[in-house]
Amino acid sequence: MSANAWLPLAFVLGYLLGSIPFGLVLTRLAGTEDLRSIGSGNIGATNVLRTGRKGLAAATLLLDALKGTVAVIIAGYVAGAEAAMLAGLGAFLGHLFPVWLKFKGGKGVAVYIGILVGLFWPAAIVFCALWLIIAVISRYSSLSALVASFITPIFLWWYGHPALAALFALLTVLLFYMHRANINRLLAGTEGKIGKK
Repeated sequence: MSANAWLPLAFVLGYLLGSIPFGLVLTRLAGTEDLRSIGSGNIGATNVLRTGRKGLAAATLLLDALKGTVAVIIAGYVAGAEAAMLAGLGAFLGHLFPVWLKFKGGKGVAVYIGILVGLFWPAAIVFCALWLIIAVISRYSSLSALVASFITPIFLWWYGHPALAALFALLTVLLFYMHRANINRLLAGTEGKIGKK
């Protein structure tokens, strides 16, 4: 099979891996209430944390990141860099719009990091460092993710990876879209801070 023939398969692989709702699965296995009925209704690690189960939140964060990393690594190994990027895009879209949950998924931060790890790990370190710095200063998780994701494509372009920069510019636009309610609350001064209920 030619490399081009693998490209749609890489995207589908990424989507299917990305659409696994680990937050929902883990909280159900733990016997907590339906994750979609509490807090923001989101299936990501931040909302899992609102159940009071820090271990589950950490596991959700790790598994959501890993599904992006695994998709990229498998596709890259089988069919090369272009397939890896398509798998990363698929994983991100799968997490945001999982077919199993009527296309209502997470906001994508953990998967974004996982895809970065798989495609160019130094950028993942930059993202996490920026997130941590902004979080310590502002105490806003959403603002930290927005700033870090805004800088990531610029870093990739500056480092000489224009194709990756273009991919992550698209992922950043999607991430901003998924955080539109957070952005409105940040502008209104009503966004919840880290550590406050």
